[in-house]
Amino acid sequence: MKDLLTVIEFTIKDMVKRKSFIISTLIILAIIVIGFNVPNIIKSFQGEDVEEKLLMVDNKNVFEGTLENLNNMDLGYKFETTNEDLKFEEIKQKIEKEEIDEAIIINPENEKIKISYIVKNTAMMDGVPEGCVNALTSLYSNLQISKLGLTVEQLQTLTPNFDFSLEQTEEKEVSGNVFAIMLLSLVLFYAIYFCAYQVSSSITTEKTSKIMETLVTSTKPRTIVLGKTIGIGIVGLLQVCLFVVIAIICAKSFLEPGLIDNILDVSKITPYLAIVTIIYFLLGYLAYALLYALTGSTVSKPEDIQSANGPVAILAVIGFYLSYFTMMNPTSDLNVFAAMFPISSPFCMPFRVMMGISSITDVLISIAILVVTILIIAKIAIKIYSSAILNYGTKMSFKDIIKVYKDKNN
Repeated sequence: MKDLLTVIEFTIKDMVKRKSFIISTLIILAIIVIGFNVPNIIKSFQGEDVEEKLLMVDNKNVFEGTLENLNNMDLGYKFETTNEDLKFEEIKQKIEKEEIDEAIIINPENEKIKISYIVKNTAMMDGVPEGCVNALTSLYSNLQISKLGLTVEQLQTLTPNFDFSLEQTEEKEVSGNVFAIMLLSLVLFYAIYFCAYQVSSSITTEKTSKIMETLVTSTKPRTIVLGKTIGIGIVGLLQVCLFVVIAIICAKSFLEPGLIDNILDVSKITPYLAIVTIIYFLLGYLAYALLYALTGSTVSKPEDIQSANGPVAILAVIGFYLSYFTMMNPTSDLNVFAAMFPISSPFCMPFRVMMGISSITDVLISIAILVVTILIIAKIAIKIYSSAILNYGTKMSFKDIIKVYKDKNN
């Protein structure tokens, strides 16, 4: 136990002292701070939001003074109305002098009402804004209906009183914020994948610097594997917690009140979900970290790490996307499979818990499968590690790894 704690302590100190770790942490923290300040940065360049001035010219009084109601419809414009007979050239001058931004001329012709929408340049427009079209149509229709002298009951029959409801055929009710689920998916993938990747990098680096020879002579290979895996996991967990805390502080400090609540359903973030997420982070990290420990021990040069880690990286990406895309249909059999499959369950099961479609039994079965998988990977990784860790020759092939594992003397 003492040797294990020594290796953990050595690994933690080595990780936090690395320039790459410090720089990457500072860069991510800077990205978080800047990201939450993007709305403020945009406002600083654009200034305060100013509604565009839109002049409504109704010289024939077609709308009988009801155009003022447009300012109550939240269309993004400040409407000004006039009954003067303004011509195109006069409106053009007003736009050029920036007295107004746009204008609408209402001119009845026989049985039709011609509406001319005048802007400075139509390059960025597909046509007359749909909001204005619908608003004018609604105003004119209500005006004409009011002239018919209909009773309240008759008016009510003109406006449908629909009661819409959304129902599903699946027995399990799905609830949850999709944005929050996707965000949690990305955070978990980063935490598990990149923290686990550090195990491979650390082992190969120490082999190159001959530190491993000292470690092997003073403690057992099994202790080294577990110590380095746990040590890097602790650093990774603390790093992720730091990112989350800074993100929460930035959200509270820089974003408008209530904005986060509109995007994320905070009510779904329960203590049970937090516990499940931490458990799957730890187990998912252990599974991938042990795989990376195996691949890291098979190479002797840092430049070979990426190619050696390729198969594990592919597994991680498959697991992530398997859970990510099945979120679109969380009650499907494929999503249930993803929640049980060891390479994808760390990314998938927390989301099913957030959506309320996984029972405690489902979670326990998934955790049991993942734990058994970790024990199998640990047994293989430690055995391969014990034989390959002092190999300073060429990169071990898959055939060599199988041969080492079958060797009963190791």
